[in-house]
Amino acid sequence: MSSRLGEAELAAMQKAGKVASGILSDLGGFIKPQISTKDIEKFFENALGEHDGMSAAFKGYSGFPAAVCVSLNDEVIHGIPSEARIVKDGDLVSVDLGIKYKGVYVDTAYTYMVGNVSDLARKLCKVTQEALWEGINKALPGLRTGDIGSAVQGLAEKNGFSVVRQFVGHGIGRNLHLAPEVPNFGKKNIGFQFKENIALAIEPMVAAGGYEVVIDSDGWTARTKDGSLSAHYEHTVVVTKNGPLVITG
Repeated sequence: MSSRLGEAELAAMQKAGKVASGILSDLGGFIKPQISTKDIEKFFENALGEHDGMSAAFKGYSGFPAAVCVSLNDEVIHGIPSEARIVKDGDLVSVDLGIKYKGVYVDTAYTYMVGNVSDLARKLCKVTQEALWEGINKALPGLRTGDIGSAVQGLAEKNGFSVVRQFVGHGIGRNLHLAPEVPNFGKKNIGFQFKENIALAIEPMVAAGGYEVVIDSDGWTARTKDGSLSAHYEHTVVVTKNGPLVITG
């Protein structure tokens, strides 16, 4: 279960969150046609190496073989960086990264539109980002996981999209993944009730088609079963009496 964070833990998460946000921002200028997804991992590792005491949270986590997840187009999450995976004009590139610092974790993701993307891809990214913020706005003391899920699902489906159900957001803090699960679907007023100073990783994964996914033979990469485009945005957020505190913003 997500425990309430102390002042020192919160300060460490804020420092790591600022670094994570900066790296995602810098990747916006780096990701372009003809680079490989492995190049994106190297960029992250080099950038993180400039910050003492910070490490890649995903490397080796449950056996994951890379420092960052890079997923293209119909790949929803957990894409493994590879020299053979080349970014092309029109691609959607989802980068999911985590940082460990002073015993606490942050987790964040962003989907980049490369070059001349389709109108559908542009709409999908816009709606998924909006759904993320709809969910974040429900991270308040006394509200529940169902309030976040309902907000995300409602916006996605209103726009003709679907939310992936096999993977969900989660508590975060002293571990990378903690209870409660934070689904991107559900009903208001049900689920875990939020208290002050707990941290959540809120992460809509939205598909242009159906929400079912399949796992590749690598055992990690999850892609939409129908081959439709997918987008993924994520922030680490702390519940406070003054409203949601976005750690990775």
